Amino acid sequence: MDAAEKSRWIADRAKSLGFDLCGVARAEKWPELGHLAEWLARGYAGEMKYLAHPRRADPALLLDGASSVVVAALNYNSPPPHSTDPAARAPENDSPRGWISRYAWGDDYHEVLGTKLSALLAAMRAEFAEPFDARWYVDTGPINERIAAKYAGLGWLAKNTCLINERLGSWLFLGVIVTTLDLAPTLAPGQPPPPDRCGSCTLCLEACPTHAFPAPYVLDARRCISYLTIELRGAIAEEFRPAIGANVIGCDICQEVCPWNRKSPFTLSPEFQPRQLDAAPSDASPEAPLENDVSFFAPDLARLAALSQSEFRAVFRHSAVKRAKWRGLVRNACVALGNASWQPGSESFLCAVALLEKLSAAEDAVIAEHARCALDRLS
Repeated sequence: MDAAEKSRWIADRAKSLGFDLCGVARAEKWPELGHLAEWLARGYAGEMKYLAHPRRADPALLLDGASSVVVAALNYNSPPPHSTDPAARAPENDSPRGWISRYAWGDDYHEVLGTKLSALLAAMRAEFAEPFDARWYVDTGPINERIAAKYAGLGWLAKNTCLINERLGSWLFLGVIVTTLDLAPTLAPGQPPPPDRCGSCTLCLEACPTHAFPAPYVLDARRCISYLTIELRGAIAEEFRPAIGANVIGCDICQEVCPWNRKSPFTLSPEFQPRQLDAAPSDASPEAPLENDVSFFAPDLARLAALSQSEFRAVFRHSAVKRAKWRGLVRNACVALGNASWQPGSESFLCAVALLEKLSAAEDAVIAEHARCALDRLS
């Protein structure tokens, strides 16, 4: 096979494995990577020190002799409504519900995409006779998958910094294979990446509750709700707590308001449908069962705040939620409880106050402080 035939074969095999999109880019310094140093210097990465790794500035540094980057995308837009739909988080029995970002409703995307990429790479090794090196990554290596996807022809980088595909929108998981194989890039020589079709629209920038976009196409992660609820390990600055609202894991708002997602197709893949809080994987260690089924979609806030460390480990095994750690999830649930609308004097309100009072005396200083802050907001 020549380089073009190899690329076509890889794209066809990727689709047979369930990927929705697949393209190839040269392993080179893409223009956007030239802005990385300035972005880091402004402190926009917050505590994510790994983003300063030198290899992020040049994908060719990821593998000796790297020539090509295969980028595959998987749609995770499952049918339940958006967080911006008031009905999505309507209280049940006066018990406010929180919001877990859509990408974390089902099985851990690292594992789902990793299995598919591993199978794709194995198929490549079986099909192509010449020896080659390759590594695959799913949000786990020093490479910017979104920029790679742009130069593989999969879409454009939007004002909210997400990748948007004209047909599928932005609800996309991305995975890459960096390889020494000489593959034909999806974009012909001289062919530009897909055009930016954001136009004059600024809905995503205006909708951000914490004003995390200092300019179009620029994200200050320190203000992003996804960063605050997942990556940040310590205390959330008090100025951001009210704006976090009911978000306990990530945030979907800038994607939910995007016009390109209005007709984004749904995925019916069972891996990306909302799991149940007490539906721990079959290989999880035995734990005391939770009393009732509660979906990862708009879960009961008090139930989240009351989870023990052992329950957290069992419930969120093989889930992307585990990235936030037990402390982070309970901390976030305390913030959301303090932001919730309550019927003062109701049974649910009194139970939440009692729970927050208990957490305010927790040994973990971060949880205790956020519980006290929530109590102050409810008083």
